[in-house]
Amino acid sequence: MLSPGLCATASGMFIRFITTGGTIDKIYFDDLSQFEVGESQVQHILAEGLVDFDFDVVPLMHKDSLEVDDADRRKLRDYIEQDDGRRYVVTHGTDTMPATAEALAGLEGKTIVLTGALTPARFKATDAVFNVGMAVATAQVAKPGVYIAMSGQVFEAGAVRKNRDANRFEKIS
Repeated sequence: MLSPGLCATASGMFIRFITTGGTIDKIYFDDLSQFEVGESQVQHILAEGLVDFDFDVVPLMHKDSLEVDDADRRKLRDYIEQDDGRRYVVTHGTDTMPATAEALAGLEGKTIVLTGALTPARFKATDAVFNVGMAVATAQVAKPGVYIAMSGQVFEAGAVRKNRDANRFEKIS
């Protein structure tokens, strides 16, 4: 029997998506002139992309990444460590994504790809769909390890930073 959110295919590929919040899931409230983390958009992105592999979506947190702390990172690490999956895409806010990626390093036999968006997935002009697609591709072909898929590139954990001035991710030299 399939769990909720699991799509049945004959592909043999399975990716577990873990959502933590961040800009990718933000909702804009005009009357308040602010953003708030809302329902995960990953399920919608995958449905619109007509994906043909097995997956499920686990909503672990609904936080802005500036609110993600070491206890949250430990919760995420513990979940992945105890889970029987091998491939993961973690949606995460961009401000502290590199720190979370580093906190997940060293989990044997697991390919973990963090991604998010610089603009909410609900916006017409967003990088969310492209970033999720890159993360899915990376989770399928990369060797076990921790990666960040953002700004049209894939970075290894510990070798990337967010350049806030340029609004992109870049390799640390």
